[in-house]
Amino acid sequence: MKKVGIVGCGLMGSGIAQMSALNGYATTVVEVNDEILKKGMASIETFLEKGKARGKVTDEQIAAVKKNLSTSTQMSALKDCDIVVEAVTENTELKKKVFKQLSDIVRDDTILATNTSSISVTELATVVKNPERMVGMHFFNPVPIMKLVEIIRGLATTDAVVAASREYALSLGKEPITCPDTPAFVVNKLLIPYLLDAVRMVQDGIATPEDVDKAMVHGCGYPMGPITLLDYVGLDTTCHAADVMYEEFREPKYAAPVLLRRMVQAGRWGRKTGRGFYSYDKK
Repeated sequence: MKKVGIVGCGLMGSGIAQMSALNGYATTVVEVNDEILKKGMASIETFLEKGKARGKVTDEQIAAVKKNLSTSTQMSALKDCDIVVEAVTENTELKKKVFKQLSDIVRDDTILATNTSSISVTELATVVKNPERMVGMHFFNPVPIMKLVEIIRGLATTDAVVAASREYALSLGKEPITCPDTPAFVVNKLLIPYLLDAVRMVQDGIATPEDVDKAMVHGCGYPMGPITLLDYVGLDTTCHAADVMYEEFREPKYAAPVLLRRMVQAGRWGRKTGRGFYSYDKK
C-alpha cells in the first residue's frame, strides 16, 4: 500500500491525511471546493506548527507532510489509490453518493473505507462494485493524537481487506480493534448513553454543565467531562448517532433528550460552530 486517498478535508479528513502523509504515504485529499481545502490544509499546518513549538514535531516531519500531501477538487485524482478513506458528513445518502462515485473511478482492488461512527458498513457497500473490499475505519478526533481505530467488518468484507486495513492503521501509529457491523460499534455503544445522561442532568436541572464536567474530571479521573466532550465531538454528530442507535435498538437510553435536539436545531453544535453548551467565540 503506497497511495492513500481521503474524501473530505474537515476535522477528521485533514487529520487522517496528515497522519498518512507523515508516515510516508503519497496522500491525496479531495473536497468539493478550494475554500474548504485551504481551510483543511491551514488546520494541518497549524497543528504541525503547534507540535513543533512543543518539541513534538520536527522540521523533517513537517517537510515530509508537505512533500507527500496533495489536494484536488476532482474525484478522478484518486483513481490510482490503494485505499480511499471517506470522511464526509455523517449522512447515509451522502456517503452512498461518494462511494458510488468512487466505485466507478478507482481500481477494482482498491480498498474503500468509511470513517463513519454509526452508519452500517454493509448498507454503504450496497452501492459499491466488489462490496467485499468495503470496510469501516473509525478514527477518533483529534486524529493525530487519539490512538484508537475501530476496524468494522461489513457482511461481505474479506479477511484480507480487514488485515490490510489493520496494517494501514498500525503504520499510522494507531491501535486498531476489530468489530462486527453492529450499530455504534464498540466505543459509541458505551459513549453515547453516557453523553445523553449528562445532557439529561443539565436538562432536568440536576447540575450545571460545569458541575457535570467537574464531577467526572475530579471525581472519576476522566481527562475531559462529558459536556466538554460533547461540544468537542459535535452535538449534531452525537444526536445523529443516538437516532441511529434508537432506531435499531428502541431502548430509552439511546433516545436523544429534547435539549440536545433543540440545540442541534438552533445550530449550536459545539466547537465547530463556535457555540454548544459552552461558547468558543474568540471575541
